[in-house]
Formats: sequence, C-alpha cells, structure tokens
Amino acid sequence: MTDLLAARSQMAMSLGFHIIFAIVGMAMPLLMIIAEGMWLRTGDPLWKELAKRWSKGTAILFAVGAVSGTVLSFELGLLWPHFMAHAGPIISMPFSLEGFAFFLEAIFLGIYLYGWGKVGRVAHLLAGVGVFVCGMASAIFVVAANGWMNTPQGFTIAADGTWGEIDPWAAMFNEAFPTQALHMVLAALCSVGFAVAGVHAWMLLRDSRHEFHRRGLTIALAVGGVFALLQPISGDLSAKMVARTQPVKLAALEGHWETEASASLRIGGWPDEAAEETPYSIELPGMLSWLAFGDTEAVVMGLKDVPRADRPPVLVTHLAFQVMVGCGTVLAGVSVLIGVLALRRRELPRDRWLLWLIVVVSPLGFVATEAGWVVTEVGRQPWVVQGLLRTADAVTPMPHLIVPFTAFSALYALLAVVVIVLLRRQVFDVGPVPDAHRG
Repeated sequence: MTDLLAARSQMAMSLGFHIIFAIVGMAMPLLMIIAEGMWLRTGDPLWKELAKRWSKGTAILFAVGAVSGTVLSFELGLLWPHFMAHAGPIISMPFSLEGFAFFLEAIFLGIYLYGWGKVGRVAHLLAGVGVFVCGMASAIFVVAANGWMNTPQGFTIAADGTWGEIDPWAAMFNEAFPTQALHMVLAALCSVGFAVAGVHAWMLLRDSRHEFHRRGLTIALAVGGVFALLQPISGDLSAKMVARTQPVKLAALEGHWETEASASLRIGGWPDEAAEETPYSIELPGMLSWLAFGDTEAVVMGLKDVPRADRPPVLVTHLAFQVMVGCGTVLAGVSVLIGVLALRRRELPRDRWLLWLIVVVSPLGFVATEAGWVVTEVGRQPWVVQGLLRTADAVTPMPHLIVPFTAFSALYALLAVVVIVLLRRQVFDVGPVPDAHRG
C-alpha cells in the first residue's frame, strides 16, 4: 500500500466511523424532544422514560463522536499539510463556527441529562431543542467546508500560486453548500429514524405487548418515514448541482462515457474503465439529461472527453451511487407501505412480518449515508480541491503511513464494540412494564 493510499484510507475509515455518530447527534435529539413533548402533554411517565433512555444513548454516542471528530481534525493537518496550508485560512470560519456549535451542544446536553426535576419543565424541553439545533448547526458548518472543496470560491490565486484575498462568507456559502447541507440533514433524520425503529421493532418481536418499545417505534417511524419521502427531492437538487459544477463526477456516478444529447439514465451496470463502457445496465433514454438539466434533449458530458488522469475511479463511484439510490428507494417504499397500512387501520400495524421488514431495512439509511460520502469524496478525485489541488500533491511527505492507518483501524473497532455494549446496557435493556402500560 502506497503512503497516498494509506492516507486516503485512514481518512475514509475515520470519516466513515465518525459520520455514524455525527448523524446520531443531529437526529436523536429530535426524537428525545418529541417523547418529552408527549410526556408534557399527557403526563404519562412512560413517555418521560422513553426520552430519558434516548438521551442516555445520545450522550454515549455524542462522547464517542466528539473523540472521533477530534481525530479527524488532527488528521487534516497531519496527513494533508499542503491542503491545510492553502485551504486552512479559507475554510477556517465554518470550522470555527462548528466548534462553537459543538460546545453549546455539550452544554445543552448536560442540562438535559442532569436537569430532570432541577429546572422547569419548559426550560428542560428547550434545553433539548438546544441540543437539536446546535447538533444540526455543527454538522451543517462542516458540510459547508466540504462543499467548498467541491465548488471552491471566495479567494483568488496570485501569479506565484498563493491563495489570498479571502472572502470567508463567499467561501462558506459556496454553490454546493445549500444542496449538500439539505441532503445531509434529511439523510441523518431518515437514517436515525429507521435505525431506532429497527431496534424497537426487534424488541417487539420478543414481546409484542411492550408499550415502551411500541411508543419508541411509533416516533422513530414517523421521523424516519417522513424524511425518507423528502429525501428524493433533495437528491434531485443535488444531482442538478453536480451537473452544473462537477460534470466529471456526474459522468462517473452514472458510468456515462459518451458526450451526447438525450443521455440515458443507467440502473445497475458494471463500468469497465479499460473498455470505456458500462455493460449489464438498464438504460432509460433521455432520463439522465432530464434529471440533470430538466430537458430530455440536453447534452451531458461523457468521461471520454476527460483525460484518464483527471477521471475519478468510475467503478467505485458508480457502485456507491447505485447503493445510495437503491437504499433510499427501499426506505421510501417501506415508508409508503407503513403509512398506507397505518391510515387504513388507524394505528401502527402490529403484524410480525412488518416488524421483521422494519428490522431488515433499518440499517439501510446508514448504508446509504456511507455510500453517499463515497460518491462525494471518491467522485471528486483526483482533486482534493476541485480543479485546483490534486490529492497526491496535498498528502504529507512522511513515510510509513500504513502504521497509523492500522492502529486507528484497530482503535475504532474496539470503540465500536464498547459503544454496542454500553447501548445495550444503558438504553435497550428495558425490563417488564406495568400492566397499565401493556398494549
């Protein structure tokens, strides 16, 4: 393994690990405050217990996410010093704002965890709202920095190659920022909603009358289902943004080789980069042109117009995109099914086959999120800053980068086991409930 590949692999592993905790920090507070709001409305202590259990899980994942996020910050400087030398002054504002949002989130979470019975009920609920807002803001500011890497702006490049005359506001509110931020927010709410629903559905398969888990399932499905149905709208906006700003990435994620009008949308397929074709795919004529530009006759650039050295890894990008879209489609379909059944029966369905279906699809949101970040990052290669700085030119000259990659991989594997054990003990091991709380 080359040092460049080791550095890229370490960043990919760190980001792939951290993103799970990041999206939990974005979405779980919403479930908490919904449960607490139900307690304030009804006075039923089971809603309060649900909010408390979820807050414990949020705290555990927040702590591990804080550690993995700090590691990522150090890796940016240690593994990619040439990138930070150029980009650091430009993207420093969103990272600084992310730090403020993170500390505020920690403060509000502390109040939420230890303020039960010590602050007023409304004040306690507002602390939960603060956790939710700050968690969202923290993630959005990081996405702003990543958006700048895809659509760099807000600075000039002098004749000697230095980057200066920085406009931090223009850099932060870059062209990719709005659609990437929206896509990330919806992905987090959808993914976490279905993941939590899967846990409660599994518990209901063991005890179908456990009202604690039925209530948890109801809230989680409501959140996950609504945002699963909204996500395709965000995906369409993101595709149009990529078509305008990163046509090479669009061609790679579609496995599209020829520049042509009325370009076909490909479902499936296995891109052959040597032969420059994508066999085994289902092609829908004109649909790629329509999805990218709103016109079935629009011209879409193909990969053959780009030098091979400037193309991203097409196979990885295309397959990751297919996985992301496929998982999102399944979750949206399941959301429609559950919604129709709930409307017909006027309650959340209790069928065992439906509970099994929820369990099976519950990880797909996380899978789609991971695949989406592969599309974003691998699809931008060979650039770390689109069109301006190559990844190979940004990496540290230090040798033997396989050593930290191996060490951090082992550390993250250990942390994953610890997190699972803690969640089982602190959140999901709920004993029998009184008869009054059994359905």
